[in-house]
Order: sequence, then C-alpha cells, then structure tokens
Amino acid sequence: MDLGLQGKVALVAASSKGLGYGVAKALAANGARVSLCSRTEADVRRAAETLGKETDAETLATACDVRNPQDIQKWVDGTVAKWGHIDALLVNAGGPPAKLIKEMTDEDWQAAFELTLLSSVRMIRAALPHMSAGSAILTVTSSSIKEPIPRLALSTVMRSGVMGLVKTLADELADDGIRVNNLIPGRIDTDRVAQLDQNTAEKTGLSVEEVRKRNIANIPLGRLGTIDDFGAAGAFLLSPAASYITGATLRVDGGAMRSI
Repeated sequence: MDLGLQGKVALVAASSKGLGYGVAKALAANGARVSLCSRTEADVRRAAETLGKETDAETLATACDVRNPQDIQKWVDGTVAKWGHIDALLVNAGGPPAKLIKEMTDEDWQAAFELTLLSSVRMIRAALPHMSAGSAILTVTSSSIKEPIPRLALSTVMRSGVMGLVKTLADELADDGIRVNNLIPGRIDTDRVAQLDQNTAEKTGLSVEEVRKRNIANIPLGRLGTIDDFGAAGAFLLSPAASYITGATLRVDGGAMRSI
C-alpha cells in the first residue's frame, strides 16, 4: 500500500529511540523527509544518521527539550528553513515518573503538566502556521487514558488533557483540512516499559522477569509490541492514506485493553 508519504516533511518529537524512533523509521521508509528531535544532541544525531543510511531518506537532527518553548521553536524554524513547510507532526515526550498520588508534590504536578500537556500545546502551536490542507497531527498518549494504571496518575491526568486537546483541535482544524488523531501504545518493548516493570518488581518483590511474564499473559496476542508495530500505525495516521480519519484514537496494544 502506498501511503503517499514520498517527499512529505514530518516532525517527529522524542525520536532518538523508542516509540518516536519507530514512527520516524516508518515515515522515512515510506519516503518522507524526517526532522527528529531529542534532548540529547548526540543521540538524535545518531538516530538521524542511522535512518538516513537505512532508508536513504533525508533527515534533520535537532537537540530539543520539549519543556522549553524556545527549543521547540528552534526545531520548527530549522525544519521550515530546510524544507519550506510541514506536512506531519508527531507530538511525543517521555512520560512522568511513577508515584502514588499521596507521594506527589505540587512540583511533581507542575513538571508533568509542562512535560506532557503544555509541550503538546506548544509543539502544535509552533507547527500550525507551516501546515496546510492535507497535513496531519498525531499525539502519542497512554493506555492509562482508557484504563488508569497503578502509580501512573500523573500520566493519566495529563494525557487525558491531551486527549481533550486532540478532540477539540480535530473540530477546530477540520475547515483547514488538517487532521488530528491520537495513538495509544500498549506494552511496547521500550526502555520506558522496562523501567515500569522494574518499578513494579521493586514494589511487589517479584522479579522483573515475573512481572514481564504476567504482563504478557494479559495480552491476547501473547507478546510485547515492537517499535515497528507502533511505527507502522503512526505512519499510516500521519499519511494521506488516512485522509478521512480525524479525532480518532487508535490502540496499538495486541488487544490488551478491554474497555469498549
């Protein structure tokens, strides 16, 4: 299937590894020009170089902390200076730490707000002036917006706000021909999931391997997802092939979420 991404310009946040890298890889493999960003310059440059070698795609690497509005603007401006416009934006950031609500301070809530919700607003606001009819925005969220996960209240609350942002923008931007959707990862084999398993092991006294096996047992397809599984779904929703999909939330979870 031709996704229609040849020559398109895509911004992919938090893309030096994990979920963001999976989407960047799928976009590049389908002919898009990909602008990657990550907090660590060496990591994002290495990721961009790898994508370029593996896919022959044009890439751009920018060090960007998405909690910093100046960094976001620098990333967007650099991309537009190189390629002239933006066709696709993947909104993504690392997740807030795992804690019980009774352990959280005002500073924890403020940090989660800036990392997860406000960064989403800022990335979209910076990119929109350079987008036109046919462009697409996709936010990476969490299964916790459907089924709250123990110790992840910061993620649940802030990502639920991002969900509201997506639904609102889908209406507001429809007249401009810009689509906005949401992508939920289930248990994808990333460093973030490994850290959550480690946290659970420490709290329960189980081994990390036991925690991992229990989690896999709850997935109907019987395995963790890969970043390629996730990336393929992300590239599709960001592509012209999904031209009649907006305001939607797609789960990439192997059937793990039971909510309707």
